[in-house]
Amino acid sequence: MKFSSIEEMNSVLIGCQRCPRLVKYRTEVATMRKKFAGEKFWSKPVPGFGNINSKLLILGLAPAATGGNRTGRVFTGDKSASFLFSCLYEVGLSNRSDSVSVDDGLVVDEAYITAVLKCVPPGDKPAREEMDNCSEYLEFEIESMKNLKAVLALGQTAFNRLKLYLKKRGYSVSSLEFEHGRKYEVAGLSIYPSYHPSPRNVNTGKLKRESMVSLLLSIKEDVLSA
Repeated sequence: MKFSSIEEMNSVLIGCQRCPRLVKYRTEVATMRKKFAGEKFWSKPVPGFGNINSKLLILGLAPAATGGNRTGRVFTGDKSASFLFSCLYEVGLSNRSDSVSVDDGLVVDEAYITAVLKCVPPGDKPAREEMDNCSEYLEFEIESMKNLKAVLALGQTAFNRLKLYLKKRGYSVSSLEFEHGRKYEVAGLSIYPSYHPSPRNVNTGKLKRESMVSLLLSIKEDVLSA
């Protein structure tokens, strides 16, 4: 499908039902999570957020069950969002240190944030076919970023899907290996792999706050300030 604008794409995306397993799960989550009983869940595919005209793409895996799937905004309302935005705020890439709800006044001017998969998958484990079904949306988002200079890939799956996107366009990605904090240059893009800011990675110390802040500062200095 051809889209004429990111707004048109998002209107189609929100009504997407290509993946029966995901459609079923995203609507069941609200009844499964007793902590949020009575709260109205978004329970639809989650669009990207931020400035599509910025130089930086922040690419995650998928909306969280009680994060983006609940609030309707990517990286909003869960612990991953709290960690990520506290770091973005510290380096001056957002106007708030947390991402709580769609009406919290959060502004991100220097980045566009989206996910490989637009619906929450059971167990946070998307099937390859589901990611393939979603690739049309992600590819349009990337290609709509006319000023794109850098991609921060949060987690190995996001990194691998970015590699697949570049490979489909004829670029060699065989030398790109996932390693937190590395920097690669491909097709005029600076690519930065990072551990995903999930509670599992943060609580075990695999991803430390100072490490993420340092990486964001490097991106800001190398790319956004250039």
